[in-house]
Amino acid sequence: MRDTTSMLPLIVRDLRLEMDGRTLLDVPLARIQNRQRNVILGPNGAGKSLFLRVCHGLIAPTSGRIEYTLPVSATEIRRKQAMVFQKPVMLRRSVRANFTHALAMAGVGWYERRRMADEAMAQFGLSGLADSPARVLSGGEQQRLAIARAASLGPDLLFLDEPTSSLDPTASRQIEDMLDVLHERGVTLVLTTHDLGLARRFADVIFFFHNGRLVEENDAERFFTQPETEEAKAFLEHRLFW
Repeated sequence: MRDTTSMLPLIVRDLRLEMDGRTLLDVPLARIQNRQRNVILGPNGAGKSLFLRVCHGLIAPTSGRIEYTLPVSATEIRRKQAMVFQKPVMLRRSVRANFTHALAMAGVGWYERRRMADEAMAQFGLSGLADSPARVLSGGEQQRLAIARAASLGPDLLFLDEPTSSLDPTASRQIEDMLDVLHERGVTLVLTTHDLGLARRFADVIFFFHNGRLVEENDAERFFTQPETEEAKAFLEHRLFW
C-alpha cells in the first residue's frame, strides 16, 4: 500500500471560478483527506464536474489556492494524480495499446509497461479484450478500461466524473468493485455521482454543491441522516431542482 502522507490532504481555500461575470464555483474551504472515499453530490449544474477539473489542474481558478501537505512541484502533482471522465477517452488502438501508450507517456520502459499492462488487465477482467479495438467496447467495458488504465499509472489521488453514468446495474457493480480494490490499495478517490445508492454504500465523506457553491462537507453517515443545511435536506427529499 502506497504512502501518500507527503501529498495529502489536499486543501482548497477561498476558491472561485468566474466566467462572463458569473460565479461558477465558490468553495471557501474543502479538505480531501488521505485514503478516503469522497463523493460529490448536487443537482445538475451545481459545479461538481468543474470542481473536479479545477482540483485536477485542468482549469485555473479565478482566485483561491489548492494546497498539499508539503510543497510539491507541478510535475509531481501530475504524476501522483489522475482523472477519469464521464465519457471515457479511448485511443484509436487496442485495449493493451491503450495501457502501454499511457505508461509510455509516464516514462515507463517497454518491457515494464507490457508487464504492467498485462497485470492491470488481469486484475480488472480485461485480459480477454486485450487485442480488441478499445473504441468498439461497450460503455461499461470502456469505463473499466479507463479506470484500470488510470490505476496502472499508480496515482495516489484519482478523480472520477460520474463513473457509473448510463451503465446497467451489472456494469455499475463492476465499477464499484474496481473502486473498492483501488481504495484497499490506498488510493484516495474523489468522484461525482447522481446515484444516491452508490454514494450511501461507498462514501466516507460527502461534498454537497448547490449553484456552484460548496454548502456542506460532512461525514457520509451524518450527511444522509442529519444533513446540516436546508439545501442538502431538500436534495435528499427530492425537493431541490436547481
